[in-house]
Parts: sequence; C-alpha cells; structure tokens
Amino acid sequence: MATVLSVLGLVLLADVVVWHRVFARAIARPEPPRRPPARYPSITVVRPVRGLDVGAAENFRAALVTNYPGEVETLFVFDDEADPGLPVAREVVAAHGGGAAIMFSGQPPDGRTGKLHAMIAGMRRARGELVAFGDSDTRPSPDLLTALVDALLAAPDVGCTFSPVVVVDPPQTVGDVGYALMMDGLYGPGVARAAGASGRLPFIMGQLMVFRREALAAAGGLACADGQLVDDMYLGRCLHSAGYANVMIRAPLAVANRGTSLRRFLAIYRRWMLFGRDGIPIRCTWPLWLRGIAAWLAIALLVAALALGAGGAALLAAGVVVAQGESIVRLHTRFGGGRIAWHRRWFAAALFLLAPFVVASMAWPRVDWRGRAYALAR
Repeated sequence: MATVLSVLGLVLLADVVVWHRVFARAIARPEPPRRPPARYPSITVVRPVRGLDVGAAENFRAALVTNYPGEVETLFVFDDEADPGLPVAREVVAAHGGGAAIMFSGQPPDGRTGKLHAMIAGMRRARGELVAFGDSDTRPSPDLLTALVDALLAAPDVGCTFSPVVVVDPPQTVGDVGYALMMDGLYGPGVARAAGASGRLPFIMGQLMVFRREALAAAGGLACADGQLVDDMYLGRCLHSAGYANVMIRAPLAVANRGTSLRRFLAIYRRWMLFGRDGIPIRCTWPLWLRGIAAWLAIALLVAALALGAGGAALLAAGVVVAQGESIVRLHTRFGGGRIAWHRRWFAAALFLLAPFVVASMAWPRVDWRGRAYALAR
C-alpha cells in the first residue's frame, strides 16, 4: 500500500509539472505582428465609475494619458452627484484640459447591472467611430488603446478586442495575495491557454474592451446583456453568435488593488467562481478544475500516508501541495504580477483548498457588487 501511495504521489507531482509548463508556454506566446491602419478612427472610451477606488486619481489620469494617433473622447459615467469618486474625477478632468467629460446615468432598472446601465448611457452620448469601455480600477498604459485598435482593425470579422488584466501592486495583506494569485496565477494563464496563438475567444473579459459599432449592433446592442450578472462576458457570447470574433491581445492592463481583507477577497473569489460558471465556457475552465481536484487528491493522499505510517508517500503528497502553490506563484510572476513575500506564499496552496467551500456558498442566490445587491436565478 505504501508503494501504491508513492506512485500516486509521483503521478500527481507530474501532473503539477505538466500543467505548469502548459500555462507558462501560453503566457510566453508572442503577440502576432499587425500592420497599423492607414487612418486611426476616432474613439470614445466610456468609463463607468461607482465609489472611490484604490488610487482613483492615478487611475483617472492613466485613462486620459494616451498616445492614440486618432481623436479620443473619454466619458466618466457616475450614477449621481453623491458618488465619493466624483470630486477626484472632476479635479483630474479639469487638469487634463479637454477631450474628457463627466456625465450621470441615474440608477439602473431592475435586471440590469450598474456597470451595464452606465455603459448604455455613455453609448448614447459617444461620438467616436469606435467605442470602448474601461473599468474605473484599471490603469491603462499610454500605448494600450492603440494596440487594441490595431488588433480590432487587423481583420474585418473582429468585433471586439480586450486586454488581460494583471495585478502589479505588491500585495500588502492576505486578501491582496489571494486576489493577485487568482487573477495572475489562475485566470490569466487559463484564459491565455484557451486563447492560443490567435487570441480568439467566445467571450470577453471586459476590464478594457474596444468594439466596432456595427458588431455591437449585430449582436443586439448593449441591452442584449440585460438580466446578466456577467454582462461583459455575455456581450462576447452575443458577438460570437453574430459571427464576430473577440480577440484578446497580449499587452496587459494594470489593475489597482491594495488593502483587501480576507473577507472581501472571499466575496471576490465567490463572484469570479460565479462568472466562471455562467460566463466562461468549460473549455477554458476545466484545466483549473483538474488542478483543484489534484490538490484535494494530494491532501487525501497525505492523510492516508500518515495514517499508514508511510513516510515517503507522505513527503511526496506534501510536496505536491507545496509544488501546486509554488506553480501558482511563479505563473503570477511570469504573468507580470507584483512580488509576493515569502511569508505570504502559503496562501497560494490554500486557493484550491478553499474552492469547494466557495462553490457551496453559491447556493445563496445573491451577490454584492460595488455597493449593489443582485438576486440570482438558480
């Protein structure tokens, strides 16, 4: 029995190594060469804002500092005048000196997320030939918008381009570690593997996305995502059904995150698990589920080996748990994430071990997001 447990430990360890190499290769794929268009069309960037994000002023400034060769209009969309982020946005827009405006969308109707409602309000006012939507907690680099438009105009069937997000701030709390590893060590590499060399996916991760207007119209407009919690991913599915491609480029989009409590991280983890259930196809998520199963098998193997007094098998099983966590940390670093201190790396191994409890919490049909509560259909 000790020999059998040792063999199982070696199989699980090999599984960790194989999947680590698969994801590492996916991250390392180069951006395909694209020829710049003869003329860059005008573009409107709609940025829904609710609340005061971490580093809000830096986020707003980054959204306005762009090297895009064409005309850029930026609209910051708030619910109303009471939003705590409004004074910061007004100060940044006033200092920028043109090309940006602040508008109000009012409260969303039932069955529509606040973000989608703000996007629809901004779309009605947008003047650009292309339209983009960006989250308020992101900090795009000056050349990112140009790279997204280059990819959008590279082929006539591309309806939307988007950028993968990366948490670049060094984590300060355990919640920060969990958030960074989830985004940069799990979801980012997983989506990169699914996208392949072409970058084409049947969904969108919508922290910053650029659309052709005709593609949005063919998909049924932004309102096609009414009733959806994962509205940006659902928009990608509508575009895909309408015959347009969604392309993820390689250039990352920095997202600001600091001071996340463990409780808040668990709420974010639950929300992303919900996203994965409804918004991301199984072909993109099944490797992550397999890795989670392997982590739990390693725990079961460790318990069995200790019960039988099989020291070698127990060491192998413990090695699998450690290797799984170290793989996530290294993928996070390779993806561009900030450095994680050694004394906080243990939380990487806990990510998969927490998953069953997070899945069980989905039985509660409600999710809180940006100060709003959404009731979910079962």
